Amino acid sequence: MWEEESVNPTKVITGNFTDSESLSVTSNGDIYIDDGFKNGRVQKWIAQTNTFVTIMNVNSSCYGLFVDMNDTLYCSMTQHHQVVKRSLNDFVMTSNRVAAGTGIYGSASNQLYSPHGIFVDVNLDLYVADCYNDRVQLFKLGESNGVTVAGSTSLNPTLTLRCPSGIILDADKYLFIVDSGNDRIVGSGLNGFRCLVGCYESGSQSNQLYNPFSFSFDRSGNIFVTDSYNHRIQKFQYLEESCNKFRMLE
Repeated sequence: MWEEESVNPTKVITGNFTDSESLSVTSNGDIYIDDGFKNGRVQKWIAQTNTFVTIMNVNSSCYGLFVDMNDTLYCSMTQHHQVVKRSLNDFVMTSNRVAAGTGIYGSASNQLYSPHGIFVDVNLDLYVADCYNDRVQLFKLGESNGVTVAGSTSLNPTLTLRCPSGIILDADKYLFIVDSGNDRIVGSGLNGFRCLVGCYESGSQSNQLYNPFSFSFDRSGNIFVTDSYNHRIQKFQYLEESCNKFRMLE
């Protein structure tokens, strides 16, 4: 864990987890960590006590984790082409429910193919980065059929995706996507989608990405990206004088 502008970590959290693919941090500092590949679980690191507990049992890596406003934990099980969820207020560990996907890969509206990043909005609607279908699916609360909101098969296609792996919806309902196969970050606006970062080609320069995997915003609008094949985390600083410009910082 790093403080802003520091190059040295202020805390190193060591735990018994293997091949973790994702994590999710809540506002109180607790961290949910994927530990599904070998150990079949999601772990929670409790900031107040500096301890780990198993919070969810899974039979797949969670390529995306998300905790919604009702304390429901979501896991994107890429090997099983499904998103499952569990209320953290339910003490029964076997209480996982299907949030999206049939468990069989495919491109129908009720199917997923290697889902990655997930996001749940204030209406409890679920957005899924449906990687191998090259699309982002929206599953309204209680609906098993999704609607394609980004990608060449969407109702109003403005861009082509290649294995989207991370998604965030901001407070204005604009969608931001890690387009990992195209080595870029894209975002929606009044005129559809536009490229924000990595808009020309892959590489290791400060304005380039190489197989980005996940990302996050801070309170100032800066973007932090896991730039996996470059073995680094990139920060792209939001410029207040322009809503469409970011300054690249390594």
